[in-house]
Amino acid sequence: MADAGSLLPSGLVCASDAPPGARLPMPVSPDTLDDLLLRCQRHEPAAQRALYARYASKMLGVARRYARSVAEAEDILQDSFVKVFTRLAEFRGEGSLEGWIRRIVVTTAINHWQSGRLRRQHLLLDDVAEPAAPDASSLDRLSVAEVLALMEQLPDGCRLVLMLYAVDGYTHAEIGEMLGIQESTSKAQLSKARKQLLLLHQRQINYIRP
Repeated sequence: MADAGSLLPSGLVCASDAPPGARLPMPVSPDTLDDLLLRCQRHEPAAQRALYARYASKMLGVARRYARSVAEAEDILQDSFVKVFTRLAEFRGEGSLEGWIRRIVVTTAINHWQSGRLRRQHLLLDDVAEPAAPDASSLDRLSVAEVLALMEQLPDGCRLVLMLYAVDGYTHAEIGEMLGIQESTSKAQLSKARKQLLLLHQRQINYIRP
């Protein structure tokens, strides 16, 4: 996985809290994880609700970073957990269950994005001139929430690559596989995204005016 520390504040990599206003189930008394998995594979509704409650809040935070609204993130979350319960027998315990679910959420978010108003052929064709690189140190003073708010303003293609690389820690090779693009294209979009992010911040603090 990629080291995102040189791109964004280190806290951003762990920022996966659910967004305000999101509808989530109340926590339930936990079974052991192995018990829950076995019961979920037997399609027991109570076990499925318990597994959902255990991971829904964090995974909604993941979905929200890729979605443009809380409602869209909730749709991604619901679709993701349908896949989780359908594919649960595929989980072999190689790595954490949380990481396995997270990848399903990210992949589902990408599928939503590609099937939405911006089709795949436009994915990495953001028609935005690449600016000169401003001073990167200005981002270090921002909170996680402030950086995420700036990322919301990026063009969709480079925003997606930045999110995958700098927030969720995928390598350019993994991003290329997930999006069906060349590694060099992923790297170019990341460079553009980073410079656009810095430019947006400098405009915000009146160093550069639109």
